[in-house]
Amino acid sequence: MKAVIAIDAGTTGVRSRVVFSGSPSFSSYVEFTQHFPEPGWVEHDATEIWACVKHTFLDVLSRLPNGADDVAAIGITNQRETVVAWNRRTGVPYGPAIVWQDRRTSARCAELAAAGALDLVRATTGLVLDPYFSGTKFEWLLRNRDIPVDDELALGTIDSWILWNLTGGEVHATDPSNASRTMLFDIRSLEWSPELCDLLHVPMSALPVVRPSSGRFGVTSERCGLPGGLPISGVAGDQQAALFGQACFTPGMAKNTYGTGSFVLLNVGPHCPPPSAGMLTTIAWTLADGTIAYALEGAIFVTGAAIQWLRDGLDIIDSAAEVGPLADSVADTGGVYLVPAFTGLGSPWWDPYARGTLVGITRGTNRAHITRATVEAMAYQTRDAVEAMTAASGTALSDLRVDGGASVMNVLLQFQADQLGVTVRRPKDQETTALGAAFLAGLAEGVWPSLDAITARWELDAEFLPGQGDTKIIADLLHAQWINAVSRSRHWAHD
Repeated sequence: MKAVIAIDAGTTGVRSRVVFSGSPSFSSYVEFTQHFPEPGWVEHDATEIWACVKHTFLDVLSRLPNGADDVAAIGITNQRETVVAWNRRTGVPYGPAIVWQDRRTSARCAELAAAGALDLVRATTGLVLDPYFSGTKFEWLLRNRDIPVDDELALGTIDSWILWNLTGGEVHATDPSNASRTMLFDIRSLEWSPELCDLLHVPMSALPVVRPSSGRFGVTSERCGLPGGLPISGVAGDQQAALFGQACFTPGMAKNTYGTGSFVLLNVGPHCPPPSAGMLTTIAWTLADGTIAYALEGAIFVTGAAIQWLRDGLDIIDSAAEVGPLADSVADTGGVYLVPAFTGLGSPWWDPYARGTLVGITRGTNRAHITRATVEAMAYQTRDAVEAMTAASGTALSDLRVDGGASVMNVLLQFQADQLGVTVRRPKDQETTALGAAFLAGLAEGVWPSLDAITARWELDAEFLPGQGDTKIIADLLHAQWINAVSRSRHWAHD
């Protein structure tokens, strides 16, 4: 069997994973350093990330029977929105990468909004004016690091940085799923927007060429310290890669990753929907044959982080493994609701002034009720995002495929199914981000001949069917009370 190596460059570490056309798989993982030079600033050392890529790649390569001869393709997936500037001649970055979590351009985004730029950003990119995205980060780099704007300047996200290094500086490219997160890309024409690049003073000549997510980007160069001639044939941002890894190829299929926060992506098909309040419109992927899939994305700031709060803030659990059994030990929350707006509310509310709220407490409330309320909050927030997506796009949700740490909890997934009124499916393979990058690359090189072949590769671990009749009525009543609790948390803090 030919192998595909997926390079998954996340926010805290890099994983290289070998994926075969059959079931066996193995991987190598290493963390890299997080830098917080000022409050609200988050930086990474791009050279350290590249060193981690090489280390993990060589590790898994050494475990293949025939080494590089067994490799059919390489796929790349990455933390989105993080930006790097580097010199094409020397390969040296102009200082640290600015990470997607960084908030240093908040004032600039507010300035642009006050100047009336929001409508242009929404209509062109499907995004909102927020320092989360790459555009104002690029602008900040060019303004504050005395970077020469010449033919040697390269600007890119982490996928472009890795691809440039893998090819020995021969290829400076990205894919539409990453480009669509920069706030500089026209998601309808699939080209960089001259108007937005001018607005943010970003030279288009320094930006990468945009190529299909699944297709030959180039081949590895021996100059990079890895075997030469290996095809690099798939690139996608991490959340879009997870959607592809979950085989959500049909409009109406969606995935939710229950991590520290949650990202819900709904496949809305080949036509770009109009901008919608509270939701982000993004490109899911493009294929070599011209196929394009758009997605609506809901960003939920706090899900798994609330479990960490139960452990570290309240000391009512000793480990995350206790949460599922403890939540399942009571039939309901006893009327308790936790709105985990610890850092504001994301989709569909986008309220930075919301704050965490625990309501409905009585003398009978115990730690199991609070724990269950924390679990149920994950499902309520997902329902809020999904309902906003389906209303905006007119695309009905067919099912929800789930991954991430909290998806091991059956009590959560059954409650989620009841809240959404659709089947929730958990796959056997939970590393869906790396899997998606491997599928994109393998599809381009014939390891998987079609999307149908990838769909057949997806394996079910467990599915949870929604309740009917009284169960549905109760689910709607509980959700209505949740919305009441959310209203208590809104606009609590002020500048």
